[in-house]
Amino acid sequence: MSIIYRVLAPNESELYRNIRLESLKEFPESFSTSYEEALKMEKLILQFDIEKQTLNRFVYGAFNDKTLIGICAFINDEKNSGSIYQMYIQKEYHGLHIGLQLIKSLMEEVKDRFGNMAICLEVSTDNLPAIHLYKKVGFKTETGLDKKNVLKMKLRNE
Repeated sequence: MSIIYRVLAPNESELYRNIRLESLKEFPESFSTSYEEALKMEKLILQFDIEKQTLNRFVYGAFNDKTLIGICAFINDEKNSGSIYQMYIQKEYHGLHIGLQLIKSLMEEVKDRFGNMAICLEVSTDNLPAIHLYKKVGFKTETGLDKKNVLKMKLRNE
Protein backbone atom coordinates (compact mmCIF):
# COMPACT_ATOMS: atom_id res chain seq x y z
CA MET A 1 0.00 0.00 0.00
CA SER A 2 1.40 3.35 -1.08
CA ILE A 3 -0.44 6.37 0.35
CA ILE A 4 -0.09 9.77 -1.33
CA TYR A 5 -0.99 12.99 0.51
CA ARG A 6 -1.86 16.10 -1.51
CA VAL A 7 -4.30 18.93 -2.19
CA LEU A 8 -7.37 17.79 -4.07
CA ALA A 9 -7.43 18.88 -7.73
CA PRO A 10 -10.41 20.71 -9.33
CA ASN A 11 -11.66 17.54 -11.03
CA GLU A 12 -11.77 15.72 -7.66
CA SER A 13 -14.60 17.69 -6.05
CA GLU A 14 -17.01 14.76 -6.50
CA LEU A 15 -14.53 12.42 -4.78
CA TYR A 16 -14.54 14.89 -1.90
CA ARG A 17 -18.35 15.00 -1.84
CA ASN A 18 -18.59 11.21 -1.67
CA ILE A 19 -16.14 10.81 1.19
CA ARG A 20 -17.57 13.80 3.06
CA LEU A 21 -21.06 12.28 2.90
CA GLU A 22 -19.59 8.97 4.06
CA SER A 23 -17.96 10.70 7.05
CA LEU A 24 -21.24 12.33 8.05
CA LYS A 25 -23.08 9.02 7.79
CA GLU A 26 -20.44 6.96 9.63
CA PHE A 27 -19.67 9.43 12.44
CA PRO A 28 -22.66 11.81 12.81
CA GLU A 29 -21.62 12.76 16.36
CA SER A 30 -18.25 14.07 15.16
CA PHE A 31 -19.47 16.79 12.82
CA SER A 32 -21.75 19.81 13.14
CA THR A 33 -23.48 19.13 9.80
CA SER A 34 -25.80 16.17 9.40
CA TYR A 35 -25.72 13.64 6.58
CA GLU A 36 -29.34 14.49 5.71
CA GLU A 37 -28.58 18.23 5.45
CA ALA A 38 -25.51 17.68 3.28
CA LEU A 39 -27.29 15.20 1.02
CA LYS A 40 -29.85 17.87 0.10
CA MET A 41 -27.14 20.28 -1.08
CA GLU A 42 -26.37 20.21 -4.79
CA LYS A 43 -22.75 21.08 -3.97
CA LEU A 44 -21.00 21.23 -0.64
CA ILE A 45 -19.26 24.52 0.15
CA LEU A 46 -15.75 23.12 -0.07
CA GLN A 47 -16.52 21.58 -3.46
CA PHE A 48 -16.56 25.13 -4.86
CA ASP A 49 -13.21 25.84 -3.20
CA ILE A 50 -11.72 22.65 -4.63
CA GLU A 51 -12.95 23.48 -8.13
CA LYS A 52 -11.67 27.07 -7.94
CA GLN A 53 -8.46 26.09 -6.12
CA THR A 54 -9.09 28.82 -3.57
CA LEU A 55 -5.80 29.79 -1.91
CA ASN A 56 -7.15 30.31 1.61
CA ARG A 57 -9.44 27.24 1.71
CA PHE A 58 -8.34 23.82 0.58
CA VAL A 59 -8.89 20.12 1.16
CA TYR A 60 -5.97 17.78 1.62
CA GLY A 61 -6.50 14.15 0.75
CA ALA A 62 -4.96 10.77 1.46
CA PHE A 63 -5.04 8.52 -1.60
CA ASN A 64 -4.46 4.78 -1.76
CA ASP A 65 -3.61 4.49 -5.44
CA LYS A 66 -6.40 6.62 -6.99
CA THR A 67 -8.92 6.03 -4.21
CA LEU A 68 -9.54 8.92 -1.81
CA ILE A 69 -9.47 7.35 1.67
CA GLY A 70 -9.14 10.41 3.90
CA ILE A 71 -9.70 14.16 3.96
CA CYS A 72 -8.74 17.13 6.06
CA ALA A 73 -9.81 20.69 5.22
CA PHE A 74 -8.06 23.94 6.11
CA ILE A 75 -9.40 27.48 6.19
CA ASN A 76 -7.09 30.48 6.69
CA ASP A 77 -8.83 33.29 8.56
CA GLU A 78 -6.12 35.74 7.40
CA LYS A 79 -5.23 36.81 10.95
CA ASN A 80 -2.09 34.66 11.11
CA SER A 81 -4.23 31.69 12.11
CA GLY A 82 -6.40 29.08 10.50
CA SER A 83 -8.54 26.07 11.29
CA ILE A 84 -8.61 22.39 10.47
CA TYR A 85 -12.04 20.98 9.64
CA GLN A 86 -13.59 17.73 8.50
CA MET A 87 -10.80 15.32 9.43
CA TYR A 88 -11.85 11.84 8.33
CA ILE A 89 -10.15 8.55 7.48
CA GLN A 90 -12.16 5.57 6.23
CA LYS A 91 -12.64 2.92 8.93
CA GLU A 92 -10.64 0.22 7.16
CA TYR A 93 -7.57 2.49 7.27
CA HIS A 94 -7.74 3.31 10.99
CA GLY A 95 -4.66 2.34 13.00
CA LEU A 96 -2.25 2.73 10.06
CA HIS A 97 -1.04 6.26 11.02
CA ILE A 98 -2.69 7.71 7.90
CA GLY A 99 -4.50 10.39 9.92
CA LEU A 100 -1.24 11.41 11.57
CA GLN A 101 0.54 11.72 8.24
CA LEU A 102 -2.43 13.51 6.66
CA ILE A 103 -2.38 16.22 9.34
CA LYS A 104 1.41 16.55 9.18
CA SER A 105 1.27 16.88 5.38
CA LEU A 106 -1.52 19.45 5.60
CA MET A 107 0.53 21.45 8.12
CA GLU A 108 3.49 21.48 5.72
CA GLU A 109 1.16 22.82 3.00
CA VAL A 110 -0.05 25.51 5.40
CA LYS A 111 3.54 26.49 6.22
CA ASP A 112 4.45 26.63 2.50
CA ARG A 113 1.44 28.81 1.67
CA PHE A 114 1.21 31.07 4.71
CA GLY A 115 4.36 30.69 6.79
CA ASN A 116 4.21 30.17 10.54
CA MET A 117 0.73 30.48 12.01
CA ALA A 118 -1.54 29.21 14.75
CA ILE A 119 -3.78 26.32 13.74
CA CYS A 120 -6.98 25.64 15.64
CA LEU A 121 -9.49 22.82 15.58
CA GLU A 122 -12.52 21.58 17.46
CA VAL A 123 -13.17 17.98 18.43
CA SER A 124 -15.95 16.23 20.30
CA THR A 125 -14.90 15.56 23.91
CA ASP A 126 -15.90 11.90 23.54
CA ASN A 127 -13.78 11.37 20.40
CA LEU A 128 -10.78 10.10 22.33
CA PRO A 129 -8.89 8.61 19.34
CA ALA A 130 -9.00 11.99 17.57
CA ILE A 131 -7.94 13.88 20.70
CA HIS A 132 -5.01 11.48 21.13
CA LEU A 133 -4.02 11.98 17.47
CA TYR A 134 -4.13 15.77 17.72
CA LYS A 135 -2.06 15.72 20.92
CA LYS A 136 0.46 13.45 19.22
CA VAL A 137 0.87 16.07 16.47
CA GLY A 138 1.40 18.76 19.13
CA PHE A 139 -2.01 20.37 19.61
CA LYS A 140 -2.74 21.65 23.09
CA THR A 141 -6.13 21.94 24.74
CA GLU A 142 -7.47 25.48 25.02
CA THR A 143 -9.11 26.44 28.30
CA GLY A 144 -12.89 26.52 28.47
CA LEU A 145 -15.52 25.04 26.23
CA ASP A 146 -17.48 27.37 23.95
CA LYS A 147 -19.84 24.64 22.85
CA LYS A 148 -21.22 21.74 24.83
CA ASN A 149 -19.04 18.62 24.48
CA VAL A 150 -16.60 20.34 22.10
CA LEU A 151 -12.93 20.69 22.91
CA LYS A 152 -10.86 23.48 21.32
CA MET A 153 -7.24 22.69 20.50
CA LYS A 154 -4.44 24.88 19.14
CA LEU A 155 -0.95 24.49 17.73
CA ARG A 156 1.64 26.99 16.59
CA ASN A 157 2.81 25.66 13.18
CA GLU A 158 6.52 26.51 13.01
